[in-house]
Amino acid sequence: MPINPQKAISNEKLENKSDSDTEEIFISEEPKWSLDDLILPDEIKAQILDVATYFENSHRVFELWGFKRTHKFSRRIGVNLYGAPGTGKTMAAHAIARELGKKILIVNYADIESKYVGETPKNIRKAFNAAKNSGSILFFDEADAILSKRVTNMTQAVDVSVNQTRSVMLMLMNEFQDFIIFATNFIENFDPAFMRRISIHIKFTLPDEICRKKLWRMYTPPEVPNNLDFDELAKKFDGISGSDISNAMLNAAFKAARIKANELDKNLVFEAVENILASKRANAKNF
Repeated sequence: MPINPQKAISNEKLENKSDSDTEEIFISEEPKWSLDDLILPDEIKAQILDVATYFENSHRVFELWGFKRTHKFSRRIGVNLYGAPGTGKTMAAHAIARELGKKILIVNYADIESKYVGETPKNIRKAFNAAKNSGSILFFDEADAILSKRVTNMTQAVDVSVNQTRSVMLMLMNEFQDFIIFATNFIENFDPAFMRRISIHIKFTLPDEICRKKLWRMYTPPEVPNNLDFDELAKKFDGISGSDISNAMLNAAFKAARIKANELDKNLVFEAVENILASKRANAKNF
């Protein structure tokens, strides 16, 4: 059957457009947060500072102290930020990038996952290339979706594709001579092969009372009239994240506005926190 030249050209344009659209997904951006924005326990913040000053101290470590001979292939650095949701992992990734004076290229699993078998590894390559070409920090959010354990009992084509994706990711991590940051709520799902290639793991915990007080204060704008006692809030509600505190304050403010309150009353904030905690308890019953 003769080939229709116009149809062939049309198909080629569609393929090129598809590739171009995929490339456009991976766009670097300016970091949104700095180290000053992070409210974390001192131990965690110190570990982040170790990472953020890597380039600043690399000449002393590798050149003056001779680690370039003993660690020839360790110029790259993989950092894994893990722990409970809403504890500041994404903010920390942005802060590290800003401290290093670089843009950040954020990759979510939805950005690279393809319904077509074999396309996901290609998209991962494009993400690495985009970061390399732009000199950006590569940040994989919800990284357990990409770095999870290999399928050993393969029964479907999709299982083969999953393992191919893991293999490509391992190879690209070995070749990439720059920063890669991962964030996950489920480090237990990481494949051991990836764990060995990530040089630094930083565990994020729920804020302690001191941090909770700072977070309540940070998320309360000075313009809003209120009768809040930050010491009371910090003591009253344990086991909540910075994200929970942020959401509670905003939810309480909108309720205060709806009922035409003259101030943001602490009981409205108590109610907002209790609603968040109730939803967490309900969600936990599913696991």
